[in-house]
Amino acid sequence: MDTEAHDVVVLLYDGVQMLDVAGPIDAFASANAFGAAYRITHASLTGADVVASSGARHGADAGVDDLPATFGTLLVPGSPNWQASVTDTALVAAVRDLSQRSRRTVSICAGAFPLAATGLLDGRRVATHWKLARHLAARYPEVTVDSASLFVTDGTFTTSAGVTAGIDLVLSLIEQDHGPVLAREVARDLVVFMARPGDQSQFSVRLDAQPTDHSVVRMVMDDITENPRRNHTLASLADGAGVSPRHLSRLFLAETGHTPQHFVDRTRLEAACAALTSGHATLDQVAEQTGVGSSESLRRLFHRELGITPSAYRSRFRTSRST
Repeated sequence: MDTEAHDVVVLLYDGVQMLDVAGPIDAFASANAFGAAYRITHASLTGADVVASSGARHGADAGVDDLPATFGTLLVPGSPNWQASVTDTALVAAVRDLSQRSRRTVSICAGAFPLAATGLLDGRRVATHWKLARHLAARYPEVTVDSASLFVTDGTFTTSAGVTAGIDLVLSLIEQDHGPVLAREVARDLVVFMARPGDQSQFSVRLDAQPTDHSVVRMVMDDITENPRRNHTLASLADGAGVSPRHLSRLFLAETGHTPQHFVDRTRLEAACAALTSGHATLDQVAEQTGVGSSESLRRLFHRELGITPSAYRSRFRTSRST
């Protein structure tokens, strides 16, 4: 275990989202209570206090010019007003300079925007809040945006999705630095799950779909989620809802943005993820229990939707549960 002091620099600026700062920093601070040695410095461009997006004032320990020549981790939190952050030339220059002086760079939520503005993320895979993914991809086409993952590591850069995903990201860094036992203690201390893998989806299948008040679509959704194992064909779903298969397809697509089959697949995937991480069933048993069919069909589903195998998903999730 690495017990040497590890300097963490949090870059503050006006308009920053407080939870992007507080969540990750509390995780690092909690780790110190269990034997880690993270030295946390809150730095603003000039050393002056900043005002967060909520209106709360956040004190700075130092200005960027006061920081050491090299340090361990740079943490770039986001701001709801990401447009202002990417046009702040002083902020972008500071992010670029500090990133090049740190061993690893972390962005939380919309913090990916000023980091991408430096050009350092060009050609890299990046995560951000799902609501911001299309904006990030449009503004920085050289960046490969992952709109689903909780967090993504590419080289020395780790970027995370919205708000609380920053805690998941820091837990993974703590595990990397100090091992799974200490990271698990931090998760228990913070009363959070330990540990959601980075490529776990940001949202459930019901949240992924567009909200709908249509009684037929909600009835079909409820039917699918109540028992994913059932043989949900388009014909059977339409029959249960009292409409034609063609009408259900058109209605479902218009109301949710997806086909009924997509919703079935994602519901079964979500159920399979839960089964893989909460028990010891074989892949064949998980596939049968969730209606996927066979272990090979399960592998194809995971590869298509998450880009990993079911076994890899189980292994990554359980890394920090082992004692």
